[in-house]
Amino acid sequence: MNPRFMFVPAFCLLSTPVFSQSNVMIYGLMDAGISYVNNSGGHSKTFFDDGNFYPNMLGFRGLEDLGGGVKAVFELVNQYAFANGSTIPSAGALFNRTALVGLDSDRFGKLTFGTQYDFMTDALLTYDSAFYFGGFYNFREGPFAALNIPNNPTGSWDFDRVGGSSRIPSSVKYKSIDYHGFSFGAMYGFGGVAGSFSADSTVSASMEYKNGPFGIAAAYTDIKYAQFNNGHDGIRNWGVGVRYDFNAVLANLLYTNTRNTMTGGEVNAVQVGANWRFAPAWSLGADYQYMKGNAQLSDNKAHELTATLMYWLSKRTSVYVEGIYQHAIGGNGPVGAWINGLFAPSSTSNQMLGRVGMATTF
Repeated sequence: MNPRFMFVPAFCLLSTPVFSQSNVMIYGLMDAGISYVNNSGGHSKTFFDDGNFYPNMLGFRGLEDLGGGVKAVFELVNQYAFANGSTIPSAGALFNRTALVGLDSDRFGKLTFGTQYDFMTDALLTYDSAFYFGGFYNFREGPFAALNIPNNPTGSWDFDRVGGSSRIPSSVKYKSIDYHGFSFGAMYGFGGVAGSFSADSTVSASMEYKNGPFGIAAAYTDIKYAQFNNGHDGIRNWGVGVRYDFNAVLANLLYTNTRNTMTGGEVNAVQVGANWRFAPAWSLGADYQYMKGNAQLSDNKAHELTATLMYWLSKRTSVYVEGIYQHAIGGNGPVGAWINGLFAPSSTSNQMLGRVGMATTF
């Protein structure tokens, strides 16, 4: 499975259409670079890596004005790999990112149907440092494979779902309009289990308030998996994010809780970060994350530091240098550190990653 699962829907708002006809926009995101990790499965490695700061995506978004402030909308998004041109996560996954259709009303909000992101991604992504400078490596991962998240390449890859590592198929989603800064949303994913409405299903919801430079959001997602108690248990996430824009500095604080409702395994994660725009074309971002598992996860813990220096060649294109260090602490003995997006943990309690890359949107 290819490691580039991150989806950043808000980045699409920054994209510039290259072709527009009959209210259809084509847009895209691209990222490529060279990464180095000091210890992955006991060995250092230097490798070409793409779709990290941005996922490599090609999207189609359209609308039709139905009158009375109501529009029909659709979106189809494909993700691909630069290395070999294949679709992600597998061959034939043409619109695995999003495939939705719905109605958007100026008075009543937006209702969509299809394969979509839950509100841990939709509501909390812009409260995460990874959105501004960290990329996919900066999302949550560590010595928590015992979470055993189904269909997850490591068992705990992007365990709180803020990075959008997976979507909800067969779902119905509602997002309200903005009521003087306040908005909310709700989502239900049908499990498709005969004779049961709740088995294998998903429930997600959010609330957000924005006032000038200040923003706060909360989100909740509960996904039941067929592998857990015949579809009646799963992974439950909730989180709260706060951000404040001081003009030159954007600061954020994010807390998430992830729990396996069958085993009781749980991780609490806190991130504090800031992105400093110290010159028109330059920015420097840094954050600290602390992740703690409970007794069911052997009381494992991880500290992580990330820093990124970025130079903007234009409004759409940037080059950057990124560094990440994680230190893991095992509750029952030595444990390997594990930075998100890497397929193997370190053979020691420390793991370091460096990257030089280029990203653009269109």
